[in-house]
Amino acid sequence: MSNSSFPNEILLLALGDTRELQLLHFALFLGIYLAALLGNGLIISVVACDHHLHTPMYFFLFNLSFLDLGSISSTVPKSMANSLWDIRAISYLGCAAQVFLVVFLLGGEYSVLTVMAYDRYVATCKPLHYGTIMSSRACVKMAAAAWASGFLNALLHTANTFSLPLCQGNTVDQFFCEIPQILKLSCSDSYLREIGLLVVSLCLFFGCFVFIVLSYVQIFTVVLRIPSEQGRHKAFSMCLPHLAVVSVFVGTGLFSYVKPPSLSSRALNLVVTVLYSVVPPTLNPLIYSMRNKELKDALRKVISWTFFSSDNIAISLHR
Repeated sequence: MSNSSFPNEILLLALGDTRELQLLHFALFLGIYLAALLGNGLIISVVACDHHLHTPMYFFLFNLSFLDLGSISSTVPKSMANSLWDIRAISYLGCAAQVFLVVFLLGGEYSVLTVMAYDRYVATCKPLHYGTIMSSRACVKMAAAAWASGFLNALLHTANTFSLPLCQGNTVDQFFCEIPQILKLSCSDSYLREIGLLVVSLCLFFGCFVFIVLSYVQIFTVVLRIPSEQGRHKAFSMCLPHLAVVSVFVGTGLFSYVKPPSLSSRALNLVVTVLYSVVPPTLNPLIYSMRNKELKDALRKVISWTFFSSDNIAISLHR
């Protein structure tokens, strides 16, 4: 195995053939990235500062926002820098780090979404036992398990993928490093082990998906039996944002990796990758806050307190 099988750098997909298109891509991704930072940062701040939101549902939303921030920060800033400086390269170690972070954070996010489905199931179907089942200790253990599962999955995939020699050049058709693109560059007889790991991960993915679906079947069965319209509306308002986030995350991810080869093209692959890696972290804060009165009220308090504090500081400095 020669050193040339492990190049010093990987060339990423250039998003634009002209300088104008590169700057347009930079501006577009900058706007999306700032929106994701603002939305998820506000949710993290609100949940941390408002003691009324120190409940299991918002604790998991707090973790989800952290994972969203991490996942979009592991891909978008590098892509923006490449477009701004008209470069395509990422170091081989940087590519490995990017793969690890993407798999770790997206895997952790999916695990947290699965735990959130269980939280909504217990809250709706077993409300009398909710405090016992979803205790503070149990919530911390579930969140830790979600993060640990993502970390272990990422460690296995990254170590295995980057132990493979590359025989097909060093150029990937994507704006960040991802495992399927790296496997395309590997020697044809050396990637079967990683394919096996991907199959195991896919089985776990579908297992979590089935768990989420069954949880919501039970939830909707109970909600539709609630006699009062107000009670049904409150139950749906608590569950629908999570269901929308899961649908966006799973739908875009599945289409990206399971779409038929006849639909594959560089442009479509790029659009789908943006949909599953960039759009969910940006939309999640909006989806969760749109119909959540508690979150809206807490957000107003934090914003008003911030402006009030800024005014007081300005007055003190003026004096």
